[in-house]
Amino acid sequence: MNFSKFEEKIGYTFKNKELLHEALAHSSYANETRKSRSNERLEFLGDSVLSIVVSEHLFTHFKHLPEGELTKIRASLVCEKALFEFSHKIQLGEFILLGKGEENSGGRQRPSIVSDAFEAVIAAIYLDGGMEEARKYILGFIPKNLERSGAKALKDYKTLLQEIIQRNPEEKVEYVLADQSGPDHDRRFVVEVYLNSNVIGKGEGHSKKQAEQMAAHEALILMGCKD
Repeated sequence: MNFSKFEEKIGYTFKNKELLHEALAHSSYANETRKSRSNERLEFLGDSVLSIVVSEHLFTHFKHLPEGELTKIRASLVCEKALFEFSHKIQLGEFILLGKGEENSGGRQRPSIVSDAFEAVIAAIYLDGGMEEARKYILGFIPKNLERSGAKALKDYKTLLQEIIQRNPEEKVEYVLADQSGPDHDRRFVVEVYLNSNVIGKGEGHSKKQAEQMAAHEALILMGCKD
C-alpha cells in the first residue's frame, strides 16, 4: 500500500516506511497475512510517549494548576474517546490495515482499534524521527482551551458509568458521601460509588460533585474502561 497520502495528512514523511506499515497493521491483518507484525507493541510505546508529551505540555503551560487538575486534564486528552476524535482529523480509520473479518464487521469505525492505531503512529514517528517530531505531531491535536476540555471530560465519567450499568437493568449505582473535612474555604469531600451493595470506586474533591466524578472515574478503571 502507498502511504504517501497518509503522510501528507499527518505532515510527516517516514524514512523507514516499514515502521508506518507496522503502526497501521491491526492484529487481524497481521494474523491473516503473516506479512507484518501487528501494531500492538508500537501502541504500548506510543501510549507512554503520548503521556510524557501531554504531561510536559501541561506542566509547562499551566503553572497555576495543582497536580489534581493537571491529572484530570491529561486524562481527558489521552483517553480512548479523545484519541478517536483526534483520529478523525487525519481520517486514520481509512488507512488501517485490517483482516477481512474485522473489515466486514466495521473495524474502521471501532474506537478501540482506531485509538490504538493512533498511539502506534505516535510511536512510529518517535522511533523514526525522534521525540521532537513526535511532540510536534501530538501537540497539533491538543485543544486550545484545555481547562474547559478537562471540565467537560469530568462530566463524562458519571454519564459513561451510568450508560454501562444501564445495560443490566437489575443493577443500581449509588453515590454515598463517606467523609468531609477541612475549613469552609477548603473543604474536601470523599465519595464512594456503590454497585448494588459493593463499593466499586472512591473519589475525592473540593465539592461533592467533583468527588462523585472521581469516584466514577475510579470505577471505570476498575471495570477495565481505558483512560
